[in-house]
Amino acid sequence: MSVDIHSTAIVEDGAELGQGVSVGAYAHVASFVQLGDGVTIHPKAMVTGHSILHENVEVYPGAVIGGPPQVLGYKANPDSRLEVGARTILREHVTLHTGSPEHGGMTRIGTDCLFMAHTHAAHDCQIDDKCVIANNTHIGGHVTVGDNVWMGGAVAVHQFCRIGEHAFVGGGSILVSDVIPFGSVVGNHAHLAGLNVVGLKRRGFSRKTIHDLRAAYRLLYAKEGTFTERLEDTAETFGEVAEVMQIVDFIRTNKNRALCLPR
Repeated sequence: MSVDIHSTAIVEDGAELGQGVSVGAYAHVASFVQLGDGVTIHPKAMVTGHSILHENVEVYPGAVIGGPPQVLGYKANPDSRLEVGARTILREHVTLHTGSPEHGGMTRIGTDCLFMAHTHAAHDCQIDDKCVIANNTHIGGHVTVGDNVWMGGAVAVHQFCRIGEHAFVGGGSILVSDVIPFGSVVGNHAHLAGLNVVGLKRRGFSRKTIHDLRAAYRLLYAKEGTFTERLEDTAETFGEVAEVMQIVDFIRTNKNRALCLPR
């Protein structure tokens, strides 16, 4: 398959383009960029920095992918990188920044994600597979997001937040604390509103698994005892339920981080 580069596009020397790549009118691909097979760069989009876009990524007009981190004192550095997984779609005016070398240097976006128009992910974010980020959502630096997380429109995520897999963040939320796997949060500042039951049903989780998650949720956020005691009780009671243990392990991994809690 040949490469299709519009006559008005700029592809700098050194850029690596796979088979079947398409670069539209007035688009710009910088010299250190690697585009996998079947990548589409729509007109007036820009891919810059030390960026790798894997196969069949699609970048829409006005997007700037691979810009430098917004860090005071940052100087151009080849260890500041961005990687975007296969089949991820980056809609109009999406911005993704490369990582800061002092923190590992890598911003990584997973496979099969959808970033809707005017969304942003800052330096050193680690966003896993099949995430959907709705319009005008802004994700601060060093944020980690698990698989199958959906965010509504106009969400703001504070730097260093963790969002567990299969969580849902409601539109307009201001997120300053961590979200447990399978959790559903909403509000300013966001609070835990329950489990993402709608998402679990859509993704084919069994009735038993959803029942166990609900029971574990009620135990974990009961009023009796301390949170640490309830966490250990949850682990002991539901130790054979992998999905519940994902929540327990998420909390145990970084006990210094604040969690979104129910009101």
